[in-house]
Amino acid sequence: MMLGYLLGRAGVSTVVLEKHADFLRDFRGDTVHPSTLMVMQELGLIDDFLKLPHTKIAVFAAEIGGIRVKIADFSHISAPCKFIALMPQWDFLQFLADKGRRFPALQVMMSAQVTQLIEEAGRVVGVAATTRDGPLEVRADLVIGCDGRNSTVRAASDLVVEDMGSPIDVLWFRLSKRAGDPSQVLGRLGVDKMIVTIDRTDYWQCAYVIGKGGIGRIHAAGLDAFKAAVAEGARFLSDRVDELKSFDDIKLLSVTVDRLTNWCRPGLLCIGDAAHAMSPVGGVGINLAIQDAVATANLLAAKLKARTLSDRDVDSVQQRRLFPVKVIQALQVAIHNRVLKPAVSGGGRPRTVPWPLKILNSSAWLRRWPAQVLGLGVRPEHVHSPDNP
Repeated sequence: MMLGYLLGRAGVSTVVLEKHADFLRDFRGDTVHPSTLMVMQELGLIDDFLKLPHTKIAVFAAEIGGIRVKIADFSHISAPCKFIALMPQWDFLQFLADKGRRFPALQVMMSAQVTQLIEEAGRVVGVAATTRDGPLEVRADLVIGCDGRNSTVRAASDLVVEDMGSPIDVLWFRLSKRAGDPSQVLGRLGVDKMIVTIDRTDYWQCAYVIGKGGIGRIHAAGLDAFKAAVAEGARFLSDRVDELKSFDDIKLLSVTVDRLTNWCRPGLLCIGDAAHAMSPVGGVGINLAIQDAVATANLLAAKLKARTLSDRDVDSVQQRRLFPVKVIQALQVAIHNRVLKPAVSGGGRPRTVPWPLKILNSSAWLRRWPAQVLGLGVRPEHVHSPDNP
């Protein structure tokens, strides 16, 4: 949606195909980081955007072994919005779709599911899709797969995927929010468990971290055992875990960290999770995807409009974005292996605060640096694409 908005804004004839009738998919990433808020400001959208329901995180904190530790402080980062906004992703998507309606070049088609690529002489020249009105073909100078970690476009492209592995999966569920609940603490790391709680204003979106492939053991132990584990890991939720009536209320996210060795082939480009699936660690996935979209528009919009785009131009997107993706994925893999895997591997060992986190907790000045990396990434993108609808 962000790339569609940027290309439509630049006057590039663009069709966005969305397979669902609406954007109401639950358990999507909700963390809108300062890098994305900066893009919204550069587009002149920030005031209207922040009118949407959201909560703010100015300090990133975790609870380890019952001790609250401050890890990142966004109040001093080099960005106009010095906080993370927690906002349901469907609101963000609908906002972009609504704002994009003023661009004649942009068409958003709902209930349009891409089924295959159209190729001629080894080049991708469009897509085939199913819609409520029947089959559809869309021909294009460039097809861009933005359809996530289970990308149909990527699967049909024959592009090679490098899997970095993940020792964890995540169980998502929601529990009600009540008066007197504690302030925002995203991660709670205890004995053999980790729980993430995300404030969605009137309820908590919760993530329970389990070992890779461990869903069978959770089901075998039973729902009552799972509720007891949640109550032990986040004690303030113990009076409402009975809101989980069955395992149908608990959704599995199979965590993957991978990336394409090449993001493009003639006539085709993949960006976002379609090019590099991210772990939920740090909530950076949607923000990196938006950075990809901004870079893509910056590099390609004018040439797409002039119909002078070359395959080398398309490859420049990967050359621009590969380094920040590699850095963030390396950090995620390190956190998986050194923090999360030991936390869910059993053994009943009590969790203590590691000394680097003790240092961060004691120094507000030091906490600005992890906030800078988490909030803005390694190579923040700024909007340079044309504004010429």
